[in-house]
Amino acid sequence: MTWLDPNNLRKTSIKRAKIVCLVPSLTELLLDGGLLGQVVGRTKFCVHPKKLIKTIPVVGGTKNVNTQKLFSLQPDLVIANKEENTQSDIEVISQYVPVYLTDIKTLDDIIVCIKELMVYISEFKGADIVNEIKGLSIDGIFSSEKVAYLIWNDPIMVVGNDTFIHYLLTKAGLKNVFSEINRYPEVSQRDLIDKNPDYLFLSSEPYPFKAGHLKHYEEILPHTKVILVDGEMFSWYGTRILKAPDYFLQLKKTLC
Repeated sequence: MTWLDPNNLRKTSIKRAKIVCLVPSLTELLLDGGLLGQVVGRTKFCVHPKKLIKTIPVVGGTKNVNTQKLFSLQPDLVIANKEENTQSDIEVISQYVPVYLTDIKTLDDIIVCIKELMVYISEFKGADIVNEIKGLSIDGIFSSEKVAYLIWNDPIMVVGNDTFIHYLLTKAGLKNVFSEINRYPEVSQRDLIDKNPDYLFLSSEPYPFKAGHLKHYEEILPHTKVILVDGEMFSWYGTRILKAPDYFLQLKKTLC
């Protein structure tokens, strides 16, 4: 994690800090940690918890933040993510407001993130969440089956290594067939055929794969089990990750 802080406040705990969060999974984390009255802004993709989120003003999307709207909310802190938000937006915002820039690729990273936010935001109840994350039972749910995880359809984009999704797939006992490539590479249909995965996961986000896509990929990969998966269970690294073990167990039953 990185602090981009024009006022050198990062070691100061501010009571009732007003926060704008530009990271959907972390917005949910903050609200689950008791900060409903302090999160004053969010992106349109910050949609959880559904019962609490609707009252919080929207400041654009994750990739196109309305900085004028954000500044009008007069936040004490903006929480962003290296992958989900743009460098240009972060540079503009950090000239005027402290930005806590996250870069989360493992469960240990999210634990560090929570602990650091607890220092800055005195009301944030993160200790119990940390303990729950430490107690997660994800390891070895699957049995080394080969998987390709698609995040985009045209062009075809998959999950490579150095990502939270790859980390979670591996931790759960799956073998990512594109693990030799970094980040989110574009691949061809031929690449998918050559890799011949046991499973092809079509994620619900960022590209909204639907049932209609199943037939197309089943025709390309007749020996592969093609299935739609909930992208939030693989990529939301806040409190939603606590739902992952049950989801993975159910997914395994579906695939068997």
